[in-house]
Amino acid sequence: MKRRFSSFPTKKTLWLILVVVFVIITIMGIQWATFARPPLPESLAALESDGLVMVSREPWLTFSPINREMKTGLIFYPGGRIDPRGYASILHEIALEGYLVVVPRMPINMAVFNPNIADDIMDDHPEIDHWVIAGHSVGGVMAAQYAVENQENIDGLILWASYPTESSDLSDTNIPVVSIYASLDSRVNEDNIGDRKHLLPAETRYIRIEGGDHHQFGAYEIDPEEHLAVISRGEQHEEILKATLALLSSVIDCVQE
Repeated sequence: MKRRFSSFPTKKTLWLILVVVFVIITIMGIQWATFARPPLPESLAALESDGLVMVSREPWLTFSPINREMKTGLIFYPGGRIDPRGYASILHEIALEGYLVVVPRMPINMAVFNPNIADDIMDDHPEIDHWVIAGHSVGGVMAAQYAVENQENIDGLILWASYPTESSDLSDTNIPVVSIYASLDSRVNEDNIGDRKHLLPAETRYIRIEGGDHHQFGAYEIDPEEHLAVISRGEQHEEILKATLALLSSVIDCVQE
């Protein structure tokens, strides 16, 4: 008599398959959640302290001018799924001008999951009298939200390739704001910035960088097809730096008046 073999897997085999699938999904989920676009060599080089700026990485990435009195600080929220170090080259340059610059690492690299981290940063630096908050992309969205909810603590807002949501209405405030965007940005453009001008103060400055794109606001790795800029990263950073420093300087001028 021939022995019959079932074509269906046993319960033990099914459980083993389910465990393997669960482990694979978990690993993929962790990789997705923790992924951040890594910094380019120029950003990594800017993480080194020199004779003018001291760079520290704990508890946050901080650029501190050396032997200069610091009264104004800049808190910068990174863009979504971007390693905070990817902005080091330009933020180091801002610190060279005498401003404390602090960049927090966000949970799963998304500022939306800790928009109030600025509170902790301010508490950790009581020597700073005036704070400006800035952010790139979704980081700028969260920076605007923080500015709305903490107007008594914020003396300026800088948006890099970003705009506020409808719930972040700053139009009736006297907070100085600059919105910096690029002409070849596929995400943040003239239309969606224009649609939200009613949410920002009438005196807001809008700086359009001709030939720039979304990702050249930092210096981090991107896929080749995402590179849309027709100007160099250095040229775009020069324009960003100029507009950012102008607002920081205006905050000091307002305070002195």
